[in-house]
Amino acid sequence: MRIARVLTRLNLGGPARQSLAADPLLVEAGHELRLFCGRAEPGEGDLTTALRERGIDVRRIAGLGRAPRAPADLRAAAHLRRELRSFAPDLLHTHASKAGALGRARLVRPRTAALVHTFHGHVLEGYFTPGVSRLLVAHERRLARRCERVLAVSEATAADLVRLGVVVRERLTVVPPGIDLDPLLAPDDRRGALRRRLGVASGSLLVGVVGRLAEVKRPERALAVFAAVARRRPTLNLVFVGDGALRGLLERERAALGADLAARVHLPGALAATDEVWADLDLALCASRSEGLPVALIEAAAAGVAAVAPDVGGVGEVVVDGRTGLLGRSDAELERALARLADDRLLREALGRRAREASSVYSARALAERLLAVYRAACEARRCGC
Repeated sequence: MRIARVLTRLNLGGPARQSLAADPLLVEAGHELRLFCGRAEPGEGDLTTALRERGIDVRRIAGLGRAPRAPADLRAAAHLRRELRSFAPDLLHTHASKAGALGRARLVRPRTAALVHTFHGHVLEGYFTPGVSRLLVAHERRLARRCERVLAVSEATAADLVRLGVVVRERLTVVPPGIDLDPLLAPDDRRGALRRRLGVASGSLLVGVVGRLAEVKRPERALAVFAAVARRRPTLNLVFVGDGALRGLLERERAALGADLAARVHLPGALAATDEVWADLDLALCASRSEGLPVALIEAAAAGVAAVAPDVGGVGEVVVDGRTGLLGRSDAELERALARLADDRLLREALGRRAREASSVYSARALAERLLAVYRAACEARRCGC
């Protein structure tokens, strides 16, 4: 099978990480795969080299970027059209809104290719005015009708898409994320690298927020939750592993905490060696306003790190409240959960062990097998006009 995958960029986020996990396995199985993408934004990290080292043919699409920009978008559409016509894929798989809009455009998509699109979450409600949200839903509904299959990364995301009328349930498949779990499941022989980098003592508790410093992730909320708990716990430290538009805001709010507390909040930026990061974290903290199914929490589970997170989107599908972590609906509930796990080592470790035991469902091989089954069904549907 000739597979074309289109992503906006290969940053350290979920879609690119899933491609890094599954695509080499698809190539090893004999399929020809080509990945088309734009450039990562400053500070986001870039997995292009890692993918190429794993044997993936990565092609840059000039002008493909995250923000809407009419001239650049037109150039990107024309460039992508030429590339896809040259490659002539059997299957075209697009990811997220921007790459999905370009790849599913009638003038871009190869006529004979089966089309699959993945929602890694969505911004179809709660982000914009009601009028804009209605336009977005109508737009995604039109694009979904062009697909042989639509994928969602979580049951929660799938339920939203059906409820909003974007796609009927019969054409929708839930394919959870998958990553290379082996480095995270391996013995913690790299423990200490992150703490040395940050200057955090081995006896201190280190809480990690892993992901982009973007509005949807609400890193400032995570900082406020940490500060409320850490004032009475002098060994508690927080590290934001990631970068993005809200870095400046975080730096200002960190400075406003006072010298002692600010010294325990660390902003090293995006770090590619996530196995080293998780080896040194005692707890994972998530404060997102919306999620599909966050890869960072899958990594935490595989590393045996208990998580504190909001009960939004598909978070509860990977963080089972009271079994593999603790969920909260408000800042106060997140504060109580973080304080509880900071104070109770036995509970923290028990949740982490159970999280690790349940993480195998998110393996790279499981993702590759699920995707291949979808691709075959989509190609068959395309052939028979189903």
